[in-house]
Amino acid sequence: MVITDFLERNSRLFGNDVALVELNPSEDRDAVETWREASLVQNGDSDTPYRREMNWREFDTRANRFANLLLSRNVKRGTKVGMLMMNCLEFLPIYFGILKAGCIVVPMNYRYSGEEIKYCVDLADVEVLVFGPEFVERLDGIHDDMPTLSMMFFVGKNAPSYSEDCIRLMGYCSTTPPPIELTQDDNAAIYFSSGTTGFPKAILHAHRALYHSCLVEQNHHGQQKDDVFLCIPPLYHTGAKMHWFGSLMSGSKAVLLRGVKPKWILRAVSEEKCTIVWLLVPWAQDILDTVDSGKLKLEDFMLDQWRLMHIGAQPVPQSLIRRWMVKFPHHDYDTNYGLSESIGPGCVHLGCGNLDKVGAIGKAGFGWESRVVDEKGEEVKQGEVGELAVKGPGVMLCYYKNPKATDEVLHGEWLFTGDMARVDEDGFIYLVDRKKDVIITGGENLYPVEIEDFMRRCDKIKDVAVIGLPDARLGEIAAAIVEIKEGMSATEDEINEFCTGMPRYKRPRKLIFAKVPRNPTGKIEKPLLRKMYGKGRLVEAQTES
Repeated sequence: MVITDFLERNSRLFGNDVALVELNPSEDRDAVETWREASLVQNGDSDTPYRREMNWREFDTRANRFANLLLSRNVKRGTKVGMLMMNCLEFLPIYFGILKAGCIVVPMNYRYSGEEIKYCVDLADVEVLVFGPEFVERLDGIHDDMPTLSMMFFVGKNAPSYSEDCIRLMGYCSTTPPPIELTQDDNAAIYFSSGTTGFPKAILHAHRALYHSCLVEQNHHGQQKDDVFLCIPPLYHTGAKMHWFGSLMSGSKAVLLRGVKPKWILRAVSEEKCTIVWLLVPWAQDILDTVDSGKLKLEDFMLDQWRLMHIGAQPVPQSLIRRWMVKFPHHDYDTNYGLSESIGPGCVHLGCGNLDKVGAIGKAGFGWESRVVDEKGEEVKQGEVGELAVKGPGVMLCYYKNPKATDEVLHGEWLFTGDMARVDEDGFIYLVDRKKDVIITGGENLYPVEIEDFMRRCDKIKDVAVIGLPDARLGEIAAAIVEIKEGMSATEDEINEFCTGMPRYKRPRKLIFAKVPRNPTGKIEKPLLRKMYGKGRLVEAQTES
């Protein structure tokens, strides 16, 4: 069995039931209406212009149409098909259509710059690219410079000259399932990750991993037919999609919310009767702060049906969950740990009912095994720090076209995560540090070397080191220790202005003008910098909250 079988089953059993809802609370009505005109499905009876929905039969039909579109263009089994799309009703049907055609789906980060898109298309040997209107400007200058691409499909209104109108073409294609037999051993998807250098690695997964992630999610959170899942994070990432797989297994409704303001989240929970919500730390923090300030009143929303709030993607402050349980004492709570290399969340999870262990990431998830090991790969004693390794059906096949990197993290059936951890007397795992210097801010990975390389282009900067500092809302922020060239001076405004050449989410949120310490081999002494500046920043962040 593969995950496309769940979709076909849901179409047969629950065809008229709502599968997906898209909510776009944008105040830009023209932009919303333009998007709706370009949609595959419109909810014409809705009195809110930003709400669209799709039932399970429509979902499966559109997946079949896209699969047959690919096959009509002689796209072969195993072809890599890239996706550059925001969360919307079209995303998942196209994702499943790619799988149904026997192709390998390659979702890409919607924050990628044009150069990053080019890099990933080339790295993953993407031959077909499906993209939405938000990416036209980035693709305009590079579409002729991606030699692996043979065709591009546009999901929107007024397709660029270098692409074809995906929606119109799908209308001519058959709604019957394509004659492609899939097995769990077939390659299914490539997701992207990165190390501290910032260069993405292409992570190849088999259908077995996707299928197992369905079992993990449903086992951990017990989705039933009458549950409603509110999905806010981006579907290009394993996290959001694999949590949604619980809805796929149970045939229940999911709501795709295109916005993170507390009012929008609570309104979506209230109006769509959501029972399960996955939040990132900043969003949970914002909800609590807004309620505490009196700007929102919980009694103005219908929230009694909301049964589970779970968090992942970054370390979770214990104080946040204590505050949450005061406001929502009837909620179950879970923390989920995972990597794209382990097909996302769930290889380790806290488990509902373990509030006394908040701060831990938990124990091995359903169908998974875990160990904490030393540099020789031998399990450390209880309480000692070592590297977390996991084993299970969701471990990646490899880093595509990168055997050296694969060998560094795959040791037999065990995936070495690069996260340092310890295990307590009850078997719960606590993360204590990361081997890599990746900064996780609001659930997004930032790569210090990439930021440092950009900032060193500034004529006034002699050296720069980027580290993560604790932050009460975002988990951590990027801070740049900046060493100015001798005889020169620079202000924060000047450096910040220079950094506008980077995407907003990559810009340092704190600048520290100081000498950058390096060891005798020339490496930046980042542990020293974290020790020097980290503790003071934590106090400051707690005060601000």
